[in-house]
Amino acid sequence: MIDPNKKIVVRMAPSPTGNLHVGTARTTLFNYLFAKKYGGKFILRIEDTDKERSTKEFEKNILDGLSWLGLTCDEFFRQSERTEVYKNYVQKMLDNGTAYISKEEPQEEGQRSEVVRFKNPNKKIKFDDLIRGEVEFDTTELKDFVIAKSPEEPLYHLAVVVDDHEMGVTHVIRGEDHISNTPRQILIQEAIGANRPIYAHLPLILDADRKKLSKRKHGEAVWVEYYKNQGYLSDALLNFYALLGWNPGTEKEIFSLSELVEAFDIDKVQKGGAIFDEKKLRWINREHLKMLPKEELSSVVTQKILEKFPDVSVPEKIVDLILERIDILSDIDILIADGEIDYVFMEPDLNLEKIIWKNSTKEKTLEHLKHVVKMVGNKDGIMKYAEEVGKGDVLWPLRYALSGREKSPDPFTLMSLLGQDKTEKRIEKAIKLLE
Repeated sequence: MIDPNKKIVVRMAPSPTGNLHVGTARTTLFNYLFAKKYGGKFILRIEDTDKERSTKEFEKNILDGLSWLGLTCDEFFRQSERTEVYKNYVQKMLDNGTAYISKEEPQEEGQRSEVVRFKNPNKKIKFDDLIRGEVEFDTTELKDFVIAKSPEEPLYHLAVVVDDHEMGVTHVIRGEDHISNTPRQILIQEAIGANRPIYAHLPLILDADRKKLSKRKHGEAVWVEYYKNQGYLSDALLNFYALLGWNPGTEKEIFSLSELVEAFDIDKVQKGGAIFDEKKLRWINREHLKMLPKEELSSVVTQKILEKFPDVSVPEKIVDLILERIDILSDIDILIADGEIDYVFMEPDLNLEKIIWKNSTKEKTLEHLKHVVKMVGNKDGIMKYAEEVGKGDVLWPLRYALSGREKSPDPFTLMSLLGQDKTEKRIEKAIKLLE
């Protein structure tokens, strides 16, 4: 349904009643990709008519998040700045009889005694959805629904339809949780003489249990800001969001934003829910980390090490070792905080019981370390000896003597990091402990 003679206009219309949700970011991305793919226009519209729940802090969080992701708009609007536009449409509808002032019996404190209701023609409505095919609703069950608290205070459905009409929106791409809003909005479109946009309702984003992502269940893990603070890269998040409900139809999984624009095809968006798999996200982020300049990442690692160990010389090998073990930047902080590189800069405290391998003995362990300390720097010689008498019996106590940790790099990596002098001193320390 792409008319080459008609300029595509899409919009993203977040409500500033919460931080930028990963679902909102994913939907924004799909709108952005669709617009850029076909040389169209992408509008960002803040839907802040809910004065009680909308805040400037939430608006800033949304705008900052989208900017960080690189999803820039061509035009920007706030509904709160368009009150006069809505007021005119409400009045037109009152004048032509498609809406009326309804006297209400307030059921609780604060409710209005008068609202503006849409006069429902009570008919069936069909629309073609780019993702779900033909969808049909019987609007009778909607009754005469409220479209404004007063002629000056429009509600969501009216404001959305008026804005889409006035801004020339051709395609409405949004989450499937909005599909039930569509019949009301089509009725309003017909009442004000607006063209019907083409709809595409995206699959919901689900957790591993196939439950909808929600702040109540998943906490701050539903906010884009959470992943930014964890040290995920914006390009990696966009890459991951694109694959939530869309498949390029190839084996390729790692994309830049420009590559996503080129590959995107809304016909390849699936109907079924998209699973938010954080393991997959971490893998994608790791692949994007590999594409960054080595100097940039090395600088980050070095700085973080120096925060814990000021005035030390940071070996390039330990930087490389850390980079091999991380998926996201916050992994660096965790590795350092957990003491996993302390052995590089501090002589470890050793535990006699931990130095001995499984069923070996103190005497055998002492014998092996005395033999190995004479061969420091001769990897082949140490390996040949270990293979003769038992790898675990030799390499475990050697590794533990060098790192003081039950989990650490292999002993030859440790020797390379520490250098010959430190290596010999630490083995001698272990020998003294065993003696």
